Formats: sequence, structure tokens, C-alpha cells
Amino acid sequence: MSSTVSTVDPGSPAEQSRVPRSRVILASLAGTTIEFYDFYVYATAAVAVFPALFFTGENDTAKLLASMATFAAAFFGRPIGSVIFGHYGDRIGRKATLIGALLTMGIATFLIGLLPTFYQIGIWAPLILTILRFCQGLGLGGEWSGASLLATEYAEEGKRARAAMWPQLGAPFGFILANGFFLLLTVVMQFGTAGHHLGTGHPFLVWGWRIPFLASVVMVLLGLWVRIKLEETPVFQRAEQQGEKVKAPVAEVFKTSWVQIIQGTFIMLATYVLFYLMTAWVLSYGIGKPETGGLGIEYRTFLILQLLAVLLFAAMVPVSGWLADRYGRRSSQLVITSLILLFGLSFALIMNPDLVGTGADASLLRVLVFLTIGMTLMGLTFGSMSAILPELFPTNVRYTGSGIAYNVASILGAAITPYIAVLLNARFGVGAVGLYLSFAAVITLIALWFSPETRHVNMYTVGTKAAK
Repeated sequence: MSSTVSTVDPGSPAEQSRVPRSRVILASLAGTTIEFYDFYVYATAAVAVFPALFFTGENDTAKLLASMATFAAAFFGRPIGSVIFGHYGDRIGRKATLIGALLTMGIATFLIGLLPTFYQIGIWAPLILTILRFCQGLGLGGEWSGASLLATEYAEEGKRARAAMWPQLGAPFGFILANGFFLLLTVVMQFGTAGHHLGTGHPFLVWGWRIPFLASVVMVLLGLWVRIKLEETPVFQRAEQQGEKVKAPVAEVFKTSWVQIIQGTFIMLATYVLFYLMTAWVLSYGIGKPETGGLGIEYRTFLILQLLAVLLFAAMVPVSGWLADRYGRRSSQLVITSLILLFGLSFALIMNPDLVGTGADASLLRVLVFLTIGMTLMGLTFGSMSAILPELFPTNVRYTGSGIAYNVASILGAAITPYIAVLLNARFGVGAVGLYLSFAAVITLIALWFSPETRHVNMYTVGTKAAK
């Protein structure tokens, strides 16, 4: 494999400048790692910290639901972010737009670390928290599609899914960094159980939880340095040279590619539902009080189990890219999504409290098996998505189109998933949560069945007359 990539159309007679492939990989991976770190820091705090510090009342379930509602706010910001950053990404280029998305996310995360609690400023605390969470969503809404385009528009033909898996690795890497940071703090500060089980005087709840949010500024500066040194993608450069850019990418994508937006949205649905069941919801279930339907496992212990399982998530991402290049995007995803459907049907058999046990009697091995299966499937379904969605759209609306599909799916599959899962578990038990995942998998299977195979599309001509 060549260690450099061209920044112009390979068929162009123009002199080619060369960009180190390692720089492309680092730029796409670093940004998504930072963005997902910021996102997961919030997700972890939404379960263990925010119910105690930003919401009042005696009902633990009600406080957790309120915290999950602020968690969901970002997902409603993400489609808006994909429109805003997609417009500029398709108009002025991928590089500058990605820098803007990274700054938006980073500043919002840093400010959350400085935010006073409900006990200091009253109702303004959860209100400002929700606004900053929304801003996090704006940033991530522009980040993912741009990072995916960096990977796919620089990739060699026949190896796009393997190249596109690099930004996808940002999800497990960000999760490991975020949860690992929280785990380290809980060990050092001797914070043993979920935050909403304790009073608010513990040092971790007074100031310790702020450190991961504030520390994100270091990672943002690193990400900015990497991206400033990057050149524009060759596919975008060709579109610019040939005058293929459009003035209003949003209007153009809904005019010419609305079918692809629908396909992409529902192709991502089961992936999102699985993702946020295995990260945000399962943490609340694992550490929740047995009397409210949880397992009552110690917070620190459950974080360790999640971190072990997420290693399988990371390991399966490159496998997903290889499978998509070898057997096709559609074929591999049909098989993987079918396995997700079956996994959903197994929730009651694996994770029912009567079978797992609760508190000190809980079977940690059984929980680890459940998390490992879920995270393995997550890596297999998520790894090739950064190839599948961009390949559906032409260059002049690719940033906008792939971003809208990805982030509308985030509302349908992620924003409401932890909230609905908490309600389903409280009323009907963990088996109902699994049925919710299986239902999402059925919808994704239908979308995949009617979608095209994109393994062999030409990224320079997809959606143009030359491709037809």
C-alpha cells in the first residue's frame, strides 16, 4: 500500500501533490475520537452525576428520566448541525468545516465542566446544561460526515470500507477514554456507587466529575493542530475545478437525493438503537437500584465490565470494513442486522434480574457476556457505515446528505432510546427493551433489502450523468 495519497483527480494531467496517508488517518480518527469522548463523558455523567446535581425530587427514576431528556437534546441538535456544517462542507470544503465542528463541540464540553449546579443557581442549571448539550449535538452533527468523507474521498478503489473504518474507531476509542477517565477518578476519589444513590457532598460530586469535561480542551487543541495541517480531499477538489458545487446543498440534496436520505436514515437505525442501549441505558440498568428494576451493581465495577466489552467493539470495526469490501456493504449488513434482531430477543434470557441476581449476588460473568455480544455486534454494524452512507450521495451534496441521514437516524434511534428503555424496563422488564431493539432491526432489514449495493460506485461520478 502506498504511504501517500493524491490530492487531485487521479486521471487529471495536473501535477499531483502528495499527502501522507498517515495524516489522513490521524485527521479522521483524532476528530471523531475527541467528539465521541465529549459525547460519552456527558452520557456517563447523565447516569451517575447529573440526576444528583441538576435535578431535584425523591423519585430516582424521575430524576434519571429528566437527565436522559437532557442527554437526548444533543440528538435533536445533530440534524441541524449536519445541515449547517453540511452546507459549508459542500460549499467551501471539508477541511475548514471540520475545524468549525470540532470547536463547537469542544467549547460546549468545556463549559459544561464550569457549569454551576441546581443547588447554586436553581432552574438555570438544567436549562443551561440542556443548551450546552444541544451545542454538543450541533458539533457532532457536522463532525461525523466530514470525517467519513476525509477517509472515503482519499481512499483507494476497492478498499474504501477499510479506509472508512478509521473515523468509526473514534467511537470505541472515545468511549474507552471517557469511561476510563471516570473509572480512574472513582478509584482515586473512592467513589464506589452511582451518584444518584448518594448525597451531593462527596468530592467526586462536588468537583471531581468536572475534570473529564475540562480536560477535553487538551484533546481539542491536538485535533485542531492535525486538521490545520491537512489538505482538501481530491474528490472535492475535482468537483470544485469542474464547477459542480451548488449554491444551496440542502435544497439540492432534498431535490435529487431524498430517496437516499430515507435509505441512509433507516440503514443506521438499528445501529443507533444498539449503540445507546449498550452504552447509556445499560449503565443506568446495571447500577440502578433493584427496587426500581436495576441490577444494583457497583458503579466502578460496571464501568470495568463496559470497558472490557468495548475492546470487542474496537476489534470488530476493522473486521466490518473488511467484510464490506470483500462481500459487499448490503450483504454483510443484512447478516449482521439479522444477528442484532436475534440478540434483542435474548435480553430476557440473559439479563433478567431473577436470572442475573442483584447487588453483591449479581453474576458479573453473565453481564459481561451480554455486554460482549452487544459490543461485538456494534463493531460489526458500525464499522462500514462511514463508507455506506457517503457512497449513496454525489460529491456536491455528499457532506450534507450523509450528515442528514446519519443524524436524523440519531433522533429516531438514539435520542429517545435510553429514555424509552428506562420506561420499558420500569413497566415491563428488560425483555421489553430487547423487543424494542429487535423492532428497530426489522426496520433496518427492510431498508437494506431495498437499498443498492455501493461497493463498486465511483466516488467521482456517483449521482452524475457519467455514472448513469
